[in-house]
Amino acid sequence: MARRVKRSKPMSEINVVPYIDVTLVLLIIFMITAPLVQTGVDVDLPQADTAPVEQKDQTPIIVSVDKQGQYFIDIGEQNDEPVTAEALLYRVAAVLRNKPGTPVYIRGDLTVAYGKVVSVMAALKNAGVPSVGLMTRSFEQ
Repeated sequence: MARRVKRSKPMSEINVVPYIDVTLVLLIIFMITAPLVQTGVDVDLPQADTAPVEQKDQTPIIVSVDKQGQYFIDIGEQNDEPVTAEALLYRVAAVLRNKPGTPVYIRGDLTVAYGKVVSVMAALKNAGVPSVGLMTRSFEQ
């Protein structure tokens, strides 16, 4: 008696169930960690009836002064990094050497002393910033 050995064809389908499981776990991890990563300086901006500034292609430098008078700098990739007054000037001057014409804005807290904001403006002018903008929030916000 001769038996016939039947050969099976190789399966050409990929089992995607493990990939779906891994993707779902990664999605859940990113959904949980995304709100934790979004941090910033808590600044209560003064209200003013002003027109919004036109956005250029360049990312602006934003200098923040919080309630305690501490300085923070936002240069696009690094969000609200605490700095000293001297380091602030060096960092802004370095960015302006590499990208002249980058807009610079100051975001001062409503309760911070007026002198702190003015001293930052004067220091930025001495660092070579041609014009400094002040950020406010509109009455609708």
